Amino acid sequence: QVQPVESGGGLVQAGGSLRLSCAASGGTLRNYGMGWFRQAAEKEREFVAGINWSGSATYYGDSVKGRFTISRDNAKNTVYLQMNSLKPEDTAVYYCAVAGVGILSSRASYDYWGQGTQVTVSS
Repeated sequence: QVQPVESGGGLVQAGGSLRLSCAASGGTLRNYGMGWFRQAAEKEREFVAGINWSGSATYYGDSVKGRFTISRDNAKNTVYLQMNSLKPEDTAVYYCAVAGVGILSSRASYDYWGQGTQVTVSS
């Protein structure tokens, strides 16, 4: 069973940047599509970005297009989320997930989830 583990969250001022990383515990990520989701307090979990197994296709939620970039390094068994021009409304717990079958923008397509990392953007 592949267990994703997130890192890189923290506190940043509005307009700043953070890079989240997702590594695998107990397996390899290189054969799977991967995604990032986020959940703010009292809100539904929201799709942020997805990437196919090779990195040749990426997908983004409307609220982060042009600001966030998902990428992967299969040699390092790691997926990244580069977040630029951060806004207070980006504050949330960010989750990395391993996809099974289905479209990468759908929460239902993901089989394994990390524990999440907190991102807080101050105004």
